[in-house]
Amino acid sequence: MADPQSNPVAYVSGRAATQGRVSGLHARFMLFAPYRWFHGMLSRTGLSSRTLVIMVPYLWLLMFFLAPFLIVLKISFSEVLIARPPYSALFEMVDDTYLQLRLNLENYLLLLEDDLYWKAYLSSIRIAAISTLITLLVGYPIAYAMARAPRQWRLTLLMAVILPFWTSFLIRVYAWIGILKKEGLMNLFLMKIGLIEQPLTLLNTDIAVFIGIVYSYLPFMVLPLYANLEKMDESLLEAASDLGCKPLKAFWKITLPLSIPGIVAGCFLVFIPAVGEFVIPDLLGGSDTLMIGKTLWAEFFNNRDWPLSSAVAVLLLLLLIVPIMIFQRVQQKQGGVG
Repeated sequence: MADPQSNPVAYVSGRAATQGRVSGLHARFMLFAPYRWFHGMLSRTGLSSRTLVIMVPYLWLLMFFLAPFLIVLKISFSEVLIARPPYSALFEMVDDTYLQLRLNLENYLLLLEDDLYWKAYLSSIRIAAISTLITLLVGYPIAYAMARAPRQWRLTLLMAVILPFWTSFLIRVYAWIGILKKEGLMNLFLMKIGLIEQPLTLLNTDIAVFIGIVYSYLPFMVLPLYANLEKMDESLLEAASDLGCKPLKAFWKITLPLSIPGIVAGCFLVFIPAVGEFVIPDLLGGSDTLMIGKTLWAEFFNNRDWPLSSAVAVLLLLLLIVPIMIFQRVQQKQGGVG
């Protein structure tokens, strides 16, 4: 029998493990010529490979998030013009000597004064919140069943959840028109089983919008919940059962609290895009369905008021980002206290 002390176990700190993963990423990135060129250019400045790897996602965010946002922010402070582009310049040369900054705040003042816009914001938040709650109530049992399924079936069930992403989002929404219209499959099925005698008006209502959002964003709720529940230690439930805890009580006391991170992640992934949704309310909703995405589209393409529509988009982004930042700050404080 081998001596246990003859094979010492090497324990790696979290910092060393992180550095090892970064080094592995750097080695993989070096297979690509653009990265090698960028690495050679930055190496002359004395930057390490670890710094270069960390810079990649920040450069991505800078190019595809921050830069477009700054452009939209600039347009929101401009004045609408009948020209190309249909907005005034933010900086102007005066007497060919100095630059003059022209900030137009009327677009933001109009958002506060005109009840169309704040009603659209409130309606979008209401529809998104209700849709997120329904998606959670539908998605949690699905994720729970997937996490408790035999291990050989989990990959198949996971593929079934992801399968709708293999078809066009627009085609899937159009399919619901055929299902929800008066002569559609839903009314035919309900009349066939005798629940109704006359076709129901489902299409072009808020109910159709709820159905479309829940169907379209259900995978975004199921996937983080499944990832959280699948990693949960089942021995905790076994210990609770041995101590006489009933399954329902064990769920409320153990499973649900441990799955809160997955619930929060899923709710964010559903609520944030649902607030600014345009396609679903435009195709499935009616004329009374007021959402900020439809209002933004009308201002941008019908009225050609790019500054006002940019102000709508900036305010929408702030309404979504600020609560998330506050929530993260509270979570960090609670984690520090704990």
